[in-house]
Amino acid sequence: MLTLDTLNAYYGKAHVLKHVSFEISEGQIGSIVGANGAGKSTLLNVISRIIPLKSGSMGFLGQEIHHYPPHRVVELGLIQVPEGRRLFPSLTVLENMELGAYQGEPKEKRDETMKDVFALFPILEERQYQVAGTLSGGEQQMLAIGRGLMSLPKLLMLDEPSLGLAPLVVKSIFDIIRKINTTGVTILLVEQNVRKALDISDIGFVMENGAITITGKGADIINNEYTKKAFLGM
Repeated sequence: MLTLDTLNAYYGKAHVLKHVSFEISEGQIGSIVGANGAGKSTLLNVISRIIPLKSGSMGFLGQEIHHYPPHRVVELGLIQVPEGRRLFPSLTVLENMELGAYQGEPKEKRDETMKDVFALFPILEERQYQVAGTLSGGEQQMLAIGRGLMSLPKLLMLDEPSLGLAPLVVKSIFDIIRKINTTGVTILLVEQNVRKALDISDIGFVMENGAITITGKGADIINNEYTKKAFLGM
């Protein structure tokens, strides 16, 4: 579904993505794990076309997308929920969600999709007229995911969805990610909570210093001796 081939990207003279290649198949949950500063969020921003590529190529559903502008990538159904949620805090829950369905098929199906998102997140329906900036951290994360779902993603990229949340809320978010996947949406997850991410993943990618160093099934990476020592404290 998504193929990355030898991606290189820079911030100024700093080489932040180094020859990154991997594939994720339709229907999978894939996780990119690694330490802070490894290049995980940068990789998602490159895929979304927010950060330019120096070299390499990207394919999504049979189309080469590495020359596309960001809005064209969104139109294809490749949707990113950014780190830090990036909501419009002065707008209501409903208004934030509507902004996820601003054109094309998502706009045509907005009311239908809204019902599905409210079924997944009942608290958002209860708070639909509440200003987003007054929600709790967990509710804001649900809204950020809900806004992403309003765009009718074929592949949903989630950047640190559990960051700063209480343990019970983290469990709820991961349960929701699984549920979204069962509806047919492919998931690409960037997450510092390595064990939880790999537990739900069909495939995992360990990223270090801008490069993918280990690729394998989620369970295999959890049981990898190097991964245990480097990321799981075992």
